Amino acid sequence: MILYPAIDLKDGRAVRLVHGEMDQETVFNENPAAQALEFVEAGCEWLHLVDLNGAFAGEPVNAAPVEEILTQCNVPAQLGGGIRDMATIERWISRGLARVILGTVAVENPQLVRDAAREFPGKVAVGIDARKGMVATKGWAEETNVNATDLAKSFEDAGVSAIIYTDINRDGAMKGPNVAETAALGNAVSIPVIASGGVSSLADLQALKTCGAPLNGAISGRALYDGAIDLKEALALLKT
Repeated sequence: MILYPAIDLKDGRAVRLVHGEMDQETVFNENPAAQALEFVEAGCEWLHLVDLNGAFAGEPVNAAPVEEILTQCNVPAQLGGGIRDMATIERWISRGLARVILGTVAVENPQLVRDAAREFPGKVAVGIDARKGMVATKGWAEETNVNATDLAKSFEDAGVSAIIYTDINRDGAMKGPNVAETAALGNAVSIPVIASGGVSSLADLQALKTCGAPLNGAISGRALYDGAIDLKEALALLKT
């Protein structure tokens, strides 16, 4: 399993939210690129980036810090938030992004996901963010009547590289991931699944690793900043 340290960008800074609420932020680093380099120097093999402002605006907002991270860090990075058309996908991949994460458009324009996955093999992931199993979009601000597993299954033949599954009610709350639902999703589709939301201890990572589903990895944010998870210990755990 891969550990993806999360850098959530809001107003040019690295922050963490609680349950995705934009008014419940904690600023962890004024310099996101410096934070990214800390993660890389500790041994991480990927970075998970989110443009929080972009998720609400529907277009990239924190492009400058993302580009600085891509320039300074020599590990692949995936980015979600505000990526909703082919031009934006092309622009990010041309600037060295390893993987774009399509969330809102996966619900509103699934054909774009299919077209992008065909155009850029291995570089398109689907972000599925859910409350009680139902997908939320536009920075988690809008609820839908779309079931998370059904949405994932609809892309089985599209060639997407991964599904990032986030349980919104666990995100930033330090209460542990939804292991059962993540495992169920991982076993329901052949697409690699990455767990997100609530990963707050080595025990959580162990639980995901041994959940009975072939998960690709796990994303952790606040726990790494708070020191609840030692990044080097976590990386060693997931490699054994």
